[in-house]
Amino acid sequence: MKILKRIFFGLAGVILLLCLAVIICALNPSLTKTLAGRVQGLGQNAEPAEDAVPTEQSGRGEGKLPEAIPGINVNWMPNRETDGYLIPADMPENLPAEVTGLWGYEPINADTSQVAQEEADNLSEVLTGTDAETDLSVDSEFFPYYAMLEPDLQPLYRQIYANAAAQVTSFVPAVNVNQEELHTVFEAVFNDRPELVLLEMGYSGLCLEDGTCVEITLKYNDLIGNEQGRTEYSDKVAELLRGADTLGSDREKEKYVHDALAEMAAYDRNAPYNQVAYSAIENGRTVCAGYARAFQLLMTQLGIPCYYCTGYAGEAHAWNIVLLDGKYYNVDLTWDDIEPMTYDYYNKSDAEFAGTHVRTGLSVYLPACTGTLYGGDSKQPIASEPADSAGDNAQDGQGSPAGDGTEVSGGDTEVSGGDSSESLINPNPSKPLVWEDRGKSEGESTGSDEPELSAEEAERQRNLQKAGVTEEEVLDTLTEYYDDCKAQMKRVGAGDRQFSNVVPASLWSSVESAYSSGAYRSGYVDAALAELKRDNFSIQIQVQNLGGGFYRIYHNICTY
Repeated sequence: MKILKRIFFGLAGVILLLCLAVIICALNPSLTKTLAGRVQGLGQNAEPAEDAVPTEQSGRGEGKLPEAIPGINVNWMPNRETDGYLIPADMPENLPAEVTGLWGYEPINADTSQVAQEEADNLSEVLTGTDAETDLSVDSEFFPYYAMLEPDLQPLYRQIYANAAAQVTSFVPAVNVNQEELHTVFEAVFNDRPELVLLEMGYSGLCLEDGTCVEITLKYNDLIGNEQGRTEYSDKVAELLRGADTLGSDREKEKYVHDALAEMAAYDRNAPYNQVAYSAIENGRTVCAGYARAFQLLMTQLGIPCYYCTGYAGEAHAWNIVLLDGKYYNVDLTWDDIEPMTYDYYNKSDAEFAGTHVRTGLSVYLPACTGTLYGGDSKQPIASEPADSAGDNAQDGQGSPAGDGTEVSGGDTEVSGGDSSESLINPNPSKPLVWEDRGKSEGESTGSDEPELSAEEAERQRNLQKAGVTEEEVLDTLTEYYDDCKAQMKRVGAGDRQFSNVVPASLWSSVESAYSSGAYRSGYVDAALAELKRDNFSIQIQVQNLGGGFYRIYHNICTY
């Protein structure tokens, strides 16, 4: 009997202690989480909880996966659990003295006001702009911010991009969206598209009482009226691309871009246009955002996936993530561009960056940087021979122009950049479109008695020879491109026809914007249709990198 009493009182004591423990844990959630983590650690084969602190894994660092926010599909990466970024528990402190103050990223600024339903009903009648039928075929390897959006918000991304490319100010959103979702989509567009140098880091809008947005107004800087400045900027971009394009590997091109931008730009907190690539490339004065946007622009145009990454590094900061040989790396050009230039923040893993950089905003949904092969001291040149030909340069799908695999649908128009399972615009199509020979010889001798060429002219001739085209074939302005397309459409006649032409790298962004916005129709298609006496058409384009800073654009057009 005494033994039974002891057992009874013992069980009662255990139950009482368990109840007391439950009450303590309920009042102290952090203690609960700590105990849970320790209990999980006891089981060798236990699966870690999503918010548990993982151990360091192949350069990934320690932390937890980011939670979902409205408008974001956190599972856009196939293997988020192993490839997703882990947010460190602590923010960086005690930064190195030589980089303290080298920040300058400005977050997106949204200015919205409320409007009555009656006024909202009239907006679609008074506003112009491109609607959501603008269809971009987007490769997630190059444009991850688009890919991470929920599918029902991706049409709004395409709409904002198309209107920004065409410098349209106000338009009615094509999907039902609230203020928080609109902010997410605008940030995705801005982060993905460094070519939008005219777009400000903010927008305004009108919303109903329930928060539904009924009007979006984009803001542009005063570069929109500076045609000369934009032309000089495009020329410098083309010059940088020509220099990198002669190199063979992605790693060589990356180092060239890193060093060239560090040479041409200097940190200046008061630099104008410092949130876009123009400030670093044309003005030579910028902040972290301008460095990162310029690096992203050039790397993408070289066919190397490169992302704009924002976060905290003592203050709001921007840097880059680059993909090399299947692994992602962090690159902070701003912090490398000190005197003398260093490679202390070049091609680093998340584990190496954890003490100084923590991602914030949408950048937490980008892939983890686990690459470790190409970091370290890069002051010595990388031993490799430059590519001998355009074919060598493009054989592994590199060197394509920056683009989105532009696929635009509007009425009877379709423009596509090839199979979206490959690179954005297939730089070396396995089945290129056939185009008719225009009878122009390639690489003719100029004769020994012609005037001596300047260094710039000689370089262009070398690049033309590398690309396998003549000076007469290259269309240097958008007007020349439109005129040539119109003449060729008239020459080949109605029906299913093909033709091609060649443009320099400096013109590609203008051509791409024309197709994205639909401006190409008034540029040459409408006039050609009138001469052919046809009402409808469909068009498909593909772009091939010829090397030397030149691209051939293939057109497959059907008029009926």
